Amino acid sequence: MTKCIATIAILGTCITASADVRLPTIFGDSMILQQGSSNAVWGWADAGETVAVKASWGAEASAKTGKDGKWKVMLKTPGHGKGHSLTVSGANTVQIRNVAIGEVWLCAGQSNMGWALFHTFGGQEEAATATAPGFRIYKSLRRHWFEPLEDCPTGKWSQCTPESAGATSAVSYYFGKTLHEELGIPVGIIVQAYAGTPIEGWMPYGIQQDNPWSIALKRDLDGRPKRLSKEEALAKYEKELKEYKDKIARGETRRFNRPLQPPNITQPQPLGHQYPANVFNAMIHPIRPYGIRGAIWYQGERNAKNPWMAAGYRSQLALVIKYYRRSWHELSGGHVADDFPFLFTQLPSWCAEQQAPVEGDEAPWAVSREMMRLVSQDLPNTGMAVSIDTGDAIVLHPKNKKPIGLRHAYLALEKVYGKDIVGSGPVYRKSRIDGGKVVLEFGSVGSGLMAAKPSTLDTFAIAGKDRKWHWADAAIEGDTVVVSSPKVPQPVAVRYAWAMNPSQRNLLYNKEGIPASPFRTDDWPLFERKYGRESTYNDPKKTKREGYQPEDWKRPAMTQSSRGEPRAQE
Repeated sequence: MTKCIATIAILGTCITASADVRLPTIFGDSMILQQGSSNAVWGWADAGETVAVKASWGAEASAKTGKDGKWKVMLKTPGHGKGHSLTVSGANTVQIRNVAIGEVWLCAGQSNMGWALFHTFGGQEEAATATAPGFRIYKSLRRHWFEPLEDCPTGKWSQCTPESAGATSAVSYYFGKTLHEELGIPVGIIVQAYAGTPIEGWMPYGIQQDNPWSIALKRDLDGRPKRLSKEEALAKYEKELKEYKDKIARGETRRFNRPLQPPNITQPQPLGHQYPANVFNAMIHPIRPYGIRGAIWYQGERNAKNPWMAAGYRSQLALVIKYYRRSWHELSGGHVADDFPFLFTQLPSWCAEQQAPVEGDEAPWAVSREMMRLVSQDLPNTGMAVSIDTGDAIVLHPKNKKPIGLRHAYLALEKVYGKDIVGSGPVYRKSRIDGGKVVLEFGSVGSGLMAAKPSTLDTFAIAGKDRKWHWADAAIEGDTVVVSSPKVPQPVAVRYAWAMNPSQRNLLYNKEGIPASPFRTDDWPLFERKYGRESTYNDPKKTKREGYQPEDWKRPAMTQSSRGEPRAQE
């Protein structure tokens, strides 16, 4: 009974209650399919019914539903284009119009991934001119559930217009728009973002049940006081859902100048949005195995409340990447690559500006950044967009999202599409000790290394075997940085930008205007003691100044395109 209530509540009707052929919202007018592949198309109908899918470009496929009423076909797609259509036929016929074919990317994460273009620096001006029929956006409201769902009922495809662009993820928008312009073909983004969610929520619990950090979160949430029982919460949800549907039927679509949203369950904790697997169940499970080229990811703040939590992110992010790749590949019959590109955002700067050469337990975001850097080395076909020069000292949702979206696009253009472009900032490779100096070698130097400002680099720290950190003198010499200090005659280790907010120091870039990631050369312990779930940083939101207005930070300009190739508009 509970399962049927859940299905009714989320999907609006039990799948087996209708004889009509029906598709999830990921298939609809203005959708885009991955080019040059076989794309999964699926839905529901009567048990034993034959469903046929015909495309305007001539491809056809059919399947017979099983006892559960589900069907799935693999539909071949040609090269990129627009103006296509699909016809899905069974007991009834469904027409899908204005279909494009091109490159499709999943864009997932927590609130900074979902942060709307309209609320960013320059976002309103950008949105005002954002008209691109070949750029397609799928977006659904944030949902979670305690068991896997079959659809995202609030999801919808749209062409890029000022309205749809302004309401969508700024990072995803700039990423997709840049690919669209540089490749000159249709591009689609599938935006699935949910604020305040830990990485544990974005994957099935079965694959993480042996992970100590996931276990710690589950035990913590299970142990919290329960204001409602599961049965009481579902009954309350059903009542609120009916009220929501009644308002929609009466034409009440907005509340307090915002779109009216269906209710969510937050208590008890096993039904909430922070519980392991619950976001995956409602926002990722329903869209697999839709044909995609790759994914971009921006999540991690929720898993960096203290250094112990942050240290676990290396294994947890790897779990997400491996599972998404494996499951998409298997469910698509092998047509989505089992090593599809996975690009992720390293956490930006936040909290008070760096004063000490190296911050300790009060800087869990520094640990998180290091874990992400290591994942980018551990797993093939991954990339990391460094955002250390973005962020805000006070607000957790900074408005400078454009550089992050562009850097994701540069990574994809270089790594995935083979463009002659520098995809990332300087990448630390190795170090060697030369007398009283440490020589740091870098890859991805592009046209050369440079400092953000016309002054000495002041973001490097150096230590001897006593493990005491001192500010270092640092000088660029070709593709290396040479670091030393008169206080450390026999250096052992170097760290760079190791703090919650090193953004206002003189950071290292390449001449293409992309910063280097924070890094360390040592393997010393990253925290002094094991913490529970409590934060170790001084949360600046609690001391936010009245009337505070964020301002963007100065940074070297990024001016790359595909090195002289013409930009075609679709």
